[in-house]
Amino acid sequence: MTAAPALALEQIAKRFGDVSALTDASLRVDRGSLHALLGENGAGKTTLMRIAFGLIAPDAGTINVAGRAVAPRSPLDAIALGVGMVHQHFTIIPAMTVAENVALGGHGVFRRREASALVLRIGRETGLALDPDARAGDLPVSAQQRLEIVKALARGAKLLILDEPTAVLAPAETEDLLTLLRRFTEAGGSAVLITHKLREALDAADAITVLRQGRTVWTGAPGATDARSLAHATVGEMLVAEPVRRRSAPPGEVVIAAHELHARDARGVARLRGVSLEVRRGEVLGVAGVEGAGQHELLRLLAGRATADSGTVERPPRVSFIPEDRQRDALVLAFSLAENVALAGAGRARGTMPWRTLTTRTEALLRRFDVRPPRAQAMAGALSGGNQQRLVLARELGDMPDAVIAENPTRGLDVAATAATHQYLLAMRDAGAAVVVYSSDLDEVLELADRVIVVYAGTACTVRSERSAIALALLGGAA
Repeated sequence: MTAAPALALEQIAKRFGDVSALTDASLRVDRGSLHALLGENGAGKTTLMRIAFGLIAPDAGTINVAGRAVAPRSPLDAIALGVGMVHQHFTIIPAMTVAENVALGGHGVFRRREASALVLRIGRETGLALDPDARAGDLPVSAQQRLEIVKALARGAKLLILDEPTAVLAPAETEDLLTLLRRFTEAGGSAVLITHKLREALDAADAITVLRQGRTVWTGAPGATDARSLAHATVGEMLVAEPVRRRSAPPGEVVIAAHELHARDARGVARLRGVSLEVRRGEVLGVAGVEGAGQHELLRLLAGRATADSGTVERPPRVSFIPEDRQRDALVLAFSLAENVALAGAGRARGTMPWRTLTTRTEALLRRFDVRPPRAQAMAGALSGGNQQRLVLARELGDMPDAVIAENPTRGLDVAATAATHQYLLAMRDAGAAVVVYSSDLDEVLELADRVIVVYAGTACTVRSERSAIALALLGGAA
């Protein structure tokens, strides 16, 4: 007798106003398996999983968990069924400790000792080791993600849903996470991995499902397909990658110059220790670094979004900044798309807002950067994560800046949108801008950069544009 699947969604449909998010979406996750869910931005992946987690009610279709027909009306219902979800944008409370975050949402009186013991026990059993007394907001991104998973396991999750969990992880951190998920499934758990990374799905998953425009268009084992076929299924056409255009002319004059930068974080920990660098007109400077090495502080100093303890940065008047966390640092979700576009260069403009002109300009940018829906009055919070990222790119790259500072610019983007983003950045370079790109994906750094620096323990060094040289420098080896 075949065991009932851990999760079965059949012919799910969902509309939001006049927008059809799902029309005929089905997904079957076998017990003890890691199932990858692919699809371009706006295909309905997150909506489908939010339905499984009780955050959204479907208009049609059926949901089965471990062989039982269910209709979860809230996450509490889903949690009671053994379903846990790790969202793309974390839900931890930064000011609370790890133990307090894990206990949050539980029942009864909070007992610190018991909550701490639970965190330590889960760490021993799963490898998700965390300090129960650490402040959640002080943890690096990879540890915050571990905390989100521990929260789900502490509530008895047997099925984990992870939304783009590797989007901001370094390669080694991604490998660690996938190893932990494999350990979880081998112990009898099941997991759904929403991802845009075709190679990740092919290498790590037991099964793959592809959504396109709200419909399930392909399901099968990794051995039955390849990256090219998956890309075709995802976007509905055969993608021919446009080769990256290498710099055809030598770079121009210096546009950004940093001298002996020293910086500490909010806890007084030194993040940069005497970093100096120059970025010239018409070049892409690639930045690599493991989490916590100081690359985020460096990019914010270059962009004028932070102040150094000592040292100076010379920068041009118009610097565009694409931050890693779009919801926290780039967008106001309660604002319309036009209002978010109006935030470009906030603090410099004076006088009344020309809303009619701004609306026309916003709609032109939305069409140019393929933001869906392309309506200036739509709310930013209603967009999918990938379309929110496209909105940020439209605002920051729509007018020709003197310099572009980009931090994981393709986070949450599908294959086609990633390729388009690369071409936008290279077009900025070719038009004479100085471009700085940090990515947690070394392949992306190597693909885009004319020159590479590695940030390690608050210092920076130039390295050869080769994977082996970058990998060695990331670990503190000789450049």
